[in-house]
Parts: sequence; C-alpha cells; structure tokens
Amino acid sequence: MRTLSVFCLGALLAAGSLAAGPKQLFNGKDTAGWARIPRHEDAPANQPPGFKIENGLLVSLPDSPEDDLWYTRKKIGNAKLRIVYKVSDKVANSGVFIRIPVTPKSEDDAINKGIEVQIDETGDDWHCTGVFYSMSQAKARPYKPVGEWNTLEIEMRGPRTVVTLNGVVVTDYDGVSPVPPKKGRYEPERGPRPDSGYIAIQHHGGKATVWFKEISLAKL
Repeated sequence: MRTLSVFCLGALLAAGSLAAGPKQLFNGKDTAGWARIPRHEDAPANQPPGFKIENGLLVSLPDSPEDDLWYTRKKIGNAKLRIVYKVSDKVANSGVFIRIPVTPKSEDDAINKGIEVQIDETGDDWHCTGVFYSMSQAKARPYKPVGEWNTLEIEMRGPRTVVTLNGVVVTDYDGVSPVPPKKGRYEPERGPRPDSGYIAIQHHGGKATVWFKEISLAKL
C-alpha cells in the first residue's frame, strides 16, 4: 500500500510539472509586465514606441526610433528562454538581451552590463543570429527562409549559456573563457556578467519588420 502511495505521489508530481509547462512572458494582448528602454536616457518621454501589438504578435515598427522592451517582473537565470520570431527581410536587425543586472535606464545598460543574443542574418560569424554580439563566433547559421518562423532558445545554467536556433547549437559559452577584445564603439564592454538578470527584446530600427509570436520561459 505504501509503495502504491509513493508511486501515485510521484505520478502526480510529474503530471503537475508537465501541466505547468513554459511560462508565457508575452500575453499576445498588450505589454503587461514589460516596459520601454529608450535608446538614450535623455530621449523624449513622448517618443513613439518601437513596437506594436497586432494579431497576437509583438511587431517591430520599421523606421521608428530604437526603443527596446524589458521584462520587469523578475530577473531570470537557470532557465530556458524560447523566442519564436520571423523577419520580413534578411537585413532585419533585432536581438534578445539577457543577464542585465540593473533596472535598465537606457539601451547602454542592456548592451554593456548584460549580453545581447543577436538576431541578424547578414552579419559575419561574430555578429549574426544566435551569437553573443561580437563576443562569440557562430557554430552554425541554421536560418529559416524569410517569412518563416524561427525558434531561438537561450538556456542559462549558472554562468553558462547555450543558444540554439531551430534546434541547432549556435553558441555554447561557459561564462568565463576569454572573448575577443572590443573593436568598435558600438560593441559591448567586456567583463563578467551575472548568473541571472533582466531580459529585453531589442528594436534596432531600419526598414525591416520582426514579428514575435512567443516569448516564454521554462525553469531548468
């Protein structure tokens, strides 16, 4: 009888874990739980937004000012982020910031204190989708054709980060190995990053559109 009870308890716990599933950070209706990050701290308060909600999707607005969105409800670590997106053109430029240790007052905080996982098909192997922008080299470039949905997964375990795109590993960084020195002023400052931090979705302007239909989080 005791064996049966233990078995039933284990089955219930397992079923509960499966039922919980990934947590959706974007509800498809509005930006509840998210807030804007201006490109610069002195950006005007009435600056037009860089994103809109349309048909359940988060959509970047072409030719609008750079204006990121950060998730305000908690810092994230030891978890897997799943971002499902598509682009209107190969030149689309966006990204996902992770490990931001402070409340970001401008994009500079996200860039230089966190890590940008790039979204851009046209960059070289240090500046393309799935890499740490200018800090890791792509192991693969498994893009779907323009207009098709891509699945970007970012797994954070302590200081280590593994990024896969459409099921293929693009970046696997242990968090401590040396990275190339900074070259351009637009590249992030080097240095250690925390095991957990805020996340953000980047809007980089330009004439292309990026659609996001899922931004979800699963605990490890």
